[in-house]
Amino acid sequence: MQDEHNLEEKVLSQGAEMMVSQALDEVEKIDINVETDLFKILQGQADGVSFAGKGLVIQDDIRVQEIKLQTDSIDINPFSALFGKIEFNESVNAIGHIVVTEVDINRALTSDLIRTQMQNLELNVDGEIVSFEPQKIQVFLPGEGKIECRGRVLLKEIGNTRPFAYTALLRPRTHSQPAMLESFNCTEGEGVSIELVTALMQKAKELMNIKVFKWEDIKFSIKDIKVEIGSLTLMVEANVKQIPSSLTELSL
Repeated sequence: MQDEHNLEEKVLSQGAEMMVSQALDEVEKIDINVETDLFKILQGQADGVSFAGKGLVIQDDIRVQEIKLQTDSIDINPFSALFGKIEFNESVNAIGHIVVTEVDINRALTSDLIRTQMQNLELNVDGEIVSFEPQKIQVFLPGEGKIECRGRVLLKEIGNTRPFAYTALLRPRTHSQPAMLESFNCTEGEGVSIELVTALMQKAKELMNIKVFKWEDIKFSIKDIKVEIGSLTLMVEANVKQIPSSLTELSL
């Protein structure tokens, strides 16, 4: 009986792994375990699904070093499950973590997907709209909970467009403290007004306080952030509508 139970889990798990692996551009390792048996399958039930992956690459330039999720009990489509395909009848909740490296972050920042979302960001500076177009952004993870950013942008003010470069040292929001900016320095250009710096800080605060992001049919809620030398770990809760099948969109 135990062998039969293991076989059912194995068939379902391998089917789910194949579906996800085929949708990714690259994957170093993936492990999906569906916890169920034939009787539960016929009832459309499973005790849970664990998802673990390493080196997952989406759209060439979006890479995740590690992801682990564990769902609670779920309702599944019994007919699809009998053919080795997992389809959720209802969305399920999961907990886990996501790890990205310094290299992963900088690779993503050069991707067309991220660059498109960051073009011509607008600031309200004392009632006047000033836009800035990022030219180059680099992120460094020196440890001690800190993130260093170095960037160059084009500031587009009324009747004037000029380059501006900066370095910033910040601490992201965690469960025990708010997002904090430790330092901000101009490294190129004529400098900026206090009003513009204030507007930039407000925009940075908004970005650092983002708590929810989506990865196809999974909505992640960030509960904590841990920054170590060379890597950043997001502790998350997730609401999963379906096991990702195309993994082609990453959005905030």
